[in-house]
Amino acid sequence: MSITTESELLGMIKVSEVVGTTLKLMKEYAKIGMSTKELDAYGGEILKSFGAKSAPYETYGFPGYACISVNKEAAHGIPSKNKILKDGDLINIDVSAELNGFWSDNGGSFVLGEDIHNHQPLVDASKNILKKAIINIKGGVKIADIGHLIESEAKKSGFKVIKNLAGHGVGRSLHEEPENILNYRVRTNRERFKKNTTVAIETFISTKSTVAVELKDGWTLVGNRGGYVTQHEQTILITDNTPIILTESNGMWN
Repeated sequence: MSITTESELLGMIKVSEVVGTTLKLMKEYAKIGMSTKELDAYGGEILKSFGAKSAPYETYGFPGYACISVNKEAAHGIPSKNKILKDGDLINIDVSAELNGFWSDNGGSFVLGEDIHNHQPLVDASKNILKKAIINIKGGVKIADIGHLIESEAKKSGFKVIKNLAGHGVGRSLHEEPENILNYRVRTNRERFKKNTTVAIETFISTKSTVAVELKDGWTLVGNRGGYVTQHEQTILITDNTPIILTESNGMWN
């Protein structure tokens, strides 16, 4: 979305604070022995308290308020009363919502309880690579160059990237132009980031897989070669300098 008025900026700031706060509170609420359905219901109540609507539910009819992926689920995990959180689980929560005609998106992966399966290095890589990518984005920078940075940093950390999941424009709808802010460089893509636009930047860092494939439920994505995937995402406003992180209320780097 191109921000042209103060009211548009304020609208994006407000909805972004809502989704960021919801993500932070859901992460804090997650407990061993809790079902992902219970965690999702909690997130849904927070969105409702702000007057916001779940974006995946509104846009795609997703069966939940947030996508909650556990362990080998790469993305779009469906909240379920039968999916019980355990010590050491790798969890991803992706929260996006609409408020007053504006849309924002953010997500994060974390380890619940003790890191008994050694997932933390993957989580840290994803989180740190996202931060580095965002710092390097400004008006005029090639989208492909940021993809190259993400993949290069992943390789340095001993990991791979998922190539068919991507960041995207966001603002007046959940997915806008540019639609494919990929985690690797496509040399033929000459598109550049534009000043005063809002985009959702996402990292998809993997231990083994490079492609996400859909399960029979029609939603859940897993890696094509197994292993684990972490995702971190912020909605940002692009400027001539360092971007403004609109979803900073999620406390991702605190």
